[in-house]
Amino acid sequence: DDIAGMPYWEEPKKSNESQTMLKVYNSLTRSKVTFVPKGDNVLWYICGPTVYDQSHMGHARTYLHFDILRRIMTDYFNYDVILVMNITDIDDKIIVRANAKQISFTELAKHFEDDYLDDMKSLNIRPPNHLTRVSEFVPEIIAYIEKIIANGFAYEANGSVYFNVEAYHNDQRHHYGKLLPEGLGNAELLAEGEGSLATSSTNEKRNSADFALWKSSKPNEPKWESPWGIGRPGWHIECSVMASKTFELYGDGCMDIHSGGIDLRFPHHDNEIAQAEAHYNCGQWVSYFLHTGHLHIKGFKMSKSLKNFITIKSALETHSSRQIRLLFLLHKYNDPMDYGDNTMQSALSAEKTFVEFFHAVKNSLRKAENNSKMDQLDSSLVEKLEMCKKMVRIALCDDFDTPTAIKSILTNLVKPVNRYIQEKHENEANCNGSVLRSIGEYVTKLFAVFGLIESNGSDIGFGVSSSQTDASKEQQIGPILDVLSSFRTKVRNSAKSRDPKSAIIEACDDVRDNLLPPLGVRLEDKGDLVVWKLEDAEILLAEKQKKKEELELKRQIKEENVRKAEEKAKKGKIPPTEMFRNLTVEVNGVAVKKYSEFDSEGVPLKDSEGKELAKNALKGLRKEWAKQKAAYEKFLQSCDG
Repeated sequence: DDIAGMPYWEEPKKSNESQTMLKVYNSLTRSKVTFVPKGDNVLWYICGPTVYDQSHMGHARTYLHFDILRRIMTDYFNYDVILVMNITDIDDKIIVRANAKQISFTELAKHFEDDYLDDMKSLNIRPPNHLTRVSEFVPEIIAYIEKIIANGFAYEANGSVYFNVEAYHNDQRHHYGKLLPEGLGNAELLAEGEGSLATSSTNEKRNSADFALWKSSKPNEPKWESPWGIGRPGWHIECSVMASKTFELYGDGCMDIHSGGIDLRFPHHDNEIAQAEAHYNCGQWVSYFLHTGHLHIKGFKMSKSLKNFITIKSALETHSSRQIRLLFLLHKYNDPMDYGDNTMQSALSAEKTFVEFFHAVKNSLRKAENNSKMDQLDSSLVEKLEMCKKMVRIALCDDFDTPTAIKSILTNLVKPVNRYIQEKHENEANCNGSVLRSIGEYVTKLFAVFGLIESNGSDIGFGVSSSQTDASKEQQIGPILDVLSSFRTKVRNSAKSRDPKSAIIEACDDVRDNLLPPLGVRLEDKGDLVVWKLEDAEILLAEKQKKKEELELKRQIKEENVRKAEEKAKKGKIPPTEMFRNLTVEVNGVAVKKYSEFDSEGVPLKDSEGKELAKNALKGLRKEWAKQKAAYEKFLQSCDG
């Protein structure tokens, strides 16, 4: 109700920027659509690994990229995401590998599950809210299949149960092959979906497109009791059941997002959809299907036969988890991606740029003025920050476009900040601490969203990894005090030496080059100023080793050049008339003169056997003789001088 005497108040209207909605590329429509979750939570299922071998970079492509998307949804867009991921611990590949190793299926699966989880932890991938295993859902799988049979979309044959694709597809409520309709009837894909241990007889199936929900177990295969006899679950039904039954805790068993690798679209994901919608008799089990693009290794599909099969562990031996994550951020999650030296170099270059950016900001903040009035340079930088925030939001709303977001940070913040600091220095003015801190904190917060920085309360930048966070004060500052004591001793002794100036400079360089790097401290001489930076000690020591190797290479090249020069000078002392006369060759184990006859200038005419030399050979020898003549004359001139 209006209150007498109160002025009119106009309700604010949101700007277009604040109304920007998240759009995602939905494989079900093959277009970008606005993301609208069904309820308060975002229910998300991701196909997990089949644990029969080590995890490779193809796995990293899927799980690391979807970890980035999940972090953006939770930490940037503030969605409450419930992520469910399965572990496929019953599968033909596991059975074949376990039998070959003569160990139990559970032992093999448990080993590689632990191995996979260790790799995910090493890549800083957040664990799911629910981790499900097929072996723990067999009763639910059996009940789920019974419901599909009751609904008229599956049938039993010789102890196995098959999904009736024709009956399902002909039902007006359903549609088979929603994701990849052009894959229907592809015999190779269908066979791959059934597994290597599928029965060779097709008489059991009513249609070649039908697929197994329950497989009658053969000898040396895992087995469970069922209404259809001893058997085990088919591959596709496993995900449908684990996802449905977990999401029934939050609603009707349907979900907002399902994700996985693009190679799983057909038949696996299409079969998952068909099974679930046949079970619930619903028209849409999944609202949004997200797929990661293919990963290639130096332009080729990853394959053991091509010897380009890269495990996650071997990749982490060469590059850090942060560097690999940054590489993935520089590529769109659903575009094809190449993993190799060239693409990795772009990530290393970007990392170096951001490391230097954070160092520059923190160094300037130590001398900055806080709460001072902004000048034109400060105001311009604030405008850049606000522009960057808008551009980043637009990029992330556009199907999680992290490459564009990273580019916007580089263009609108990193480069302008570097110019700002330089101009302030040239004007002999201090930076505005409030402005610089806002920028540093914004980039740090965004990188924490991307998973590049751990949100551990650190101030600005990547921080320094350390296992000494709970160390005593003596353990923390003791190494620094050792360096200070050693430096003081060297300076005192240098002052007593015959050349104290050079000795003191040498002591200072020793602190910079040898004593501080193992402690994770980098000193840089900037004219009359010294800038200190905290770095990872391993990085600094690696740089030191590389510099040492480069100096050694230069020394070797210099020595080789000196040797060649001495050899050339020595050769120059030989008269051209004598240069060929004493050359020898080995004939039947005996050294004999290479040439048997010469002209008046000492040029060979015949070989060791008295045969005349060919014209081309004579031409080459005369060229060598002319060069030696010039070198000898130069030697004689130096003697006269």
